[in-house]
Amino acid sequence: MHKRAAMRMDRRCFLKQCALTAGASVLGRSASARNALARSSSADPRADKPNIVFILADDLGYGDLACYGHPYARTPELDKLASEGTRFHRFYVTGVTCCPSRTGFMTSRHPSSYPKYMADFGFAGRVTVTELLQQAGYRTGHFGKWHMGPRDEDGTYGIDHIETIGATKKDPGGRDAGLFEAAMDFIEANKDVPFYVNVWGHITHYPVDPLPPLAERFADVRVDRSDFGKHMQEKFDTCERIGGDVNGAMRDYLGDVYSLDSQVGRLLRKIDDLGLRDNTIVVFSSDQGPAPVLTRNKPTDPSLTHNPSRNMLGYAGGLRGGKHTQYEGGVRAPFIVRWPNKVPAGKVNHTSIFSGMDWLPSACAVADVPVKSSSRRSVHPSMFEGEDISDIWLGADRSRVAPLFWKTSNVKARISMLSGNWKLHVSRNAIELYDLATDPEERRNVQGKHPEIVSALRKQVDRWNETLPTAYAKKK
Repeated sequence: MHKRAAMRMDRRCFLKQCALTAGASVLGRSASARNALARSSSADPRADKPNIVFILADDLGYGDLACYGHPYARTPELDKLASEGTRFHRFYVTGVTCCPSRTGFMTSRHPSSYPKYMADFGFAGRVTVTELLQQAGYRTGHFGKWHMGPRDEDGTYGIDHIETIGATKKDPGGRDAGLFEAAMDFIEANKDVPFYVNVWGHITHYPVDPLPPLAERFADVRVDRSDFGKHMQEKFDTCERIGGDVNGAMRDYLGDVYSLDSQVGRLLRKIDDLGLRDNTIVVFSSDQGPAPVLTRNKPTDPSLTHNPSRNMLGYAGGLRGGKHTQYEGGVRAPFIVRWPNKVPAGKVNHTSIFSGMDWLPSACAVADVPVKSSSRRSVHPSMFEGEDISDIWLGADRSRVAPLFWKTSNVKARISMLSGNWKLHVSRNAIELYDLATDPEERRNVQGKHPEIVSALRKQVDRWNETLPTAYAKKK
């Protein structure tokens, strides 16, 4: 038998056994616990427990999908997902690199509130969304990128089954094909119980280097620089400066994104084939904005015949900045939600502001899982900084109540704040204020025209900063 097929069969057998064990443990609980799991429908104990599938891309830009305005991208599966659900345009991640963003999703906390860097030390005992759902009877799984601490064995953070899967570089389906396949096996094995699964890929993190057939799908693409805004021109210039061809680099990038889209389509068809469509919430997002063409320790020699750095042409949709920055292009990401007959189909929401920190309370709300103390450990809503904005997913036109803040794990780091449409950046040497209602690209610093706004926001920044650690630790 082919090695990959054998591995897949072994995984399926293991996952089915785990699902049977989970079912037995649910049946073995107290009568009150069983009643709680089935309280909404005597005919279908799952009726109030939707499955949740969370697909997270890596460094995918706000404007990298066709449905978010990319002039050349071909993403039919994600475009269809958006047409069947709601597409949001004011979703914000909690960090500007991989681990901080994931921390916000998993723990509903600002990543800068952790004195020890989470990728090195974990979540310091914080309660996670997976732990809360697991305690409520969900089977929980995680497939793909981890970057959330030194431990990734089954059971970590309340995740029943974890497979930290790297890129499958030679797979014709793209480098995320293996992790999507593993996630689909988990879904099939747990189709008869409520499940939550993270499907966290590597596309479009460096290196973007797809197999030739994927890039060749875009052989007709010729970049017209006028199709993109000012900030993208800098990427094109850098690509050429280090010996790249903008047309070829763009085709490689689009091929990588296309492969992700194709894998999403496979997963959605699996959900349909299993009859789970109507009771499954599917969410697609990205962990931060697109990476720059050049980052530390990446090759710059223009004489190199092969250099994936040239291909890092992620698009923030005309917004300023990208990964590593707190400008809109770094912290605003695509966010699509589909839940048939619950989430409005075909809606495009341009105004509702919400955050990755809101994921935990919102996912728990739609699953009817109270955020409160359990028999295992003490839990209180004050432990979380996110808000339940599930009504926004379901069609409400409002924004989260509290402002948003960003700061890296450095005491002297720049702090950014978003309150309504006012965006404030505070560093040691400068203050910037932008009115996103009229200047979403953050081109016109209006801090001199609105000193009263700066003063009011600065006070909130200072109060928030006082709650943060006075020292941070990372492993070298």
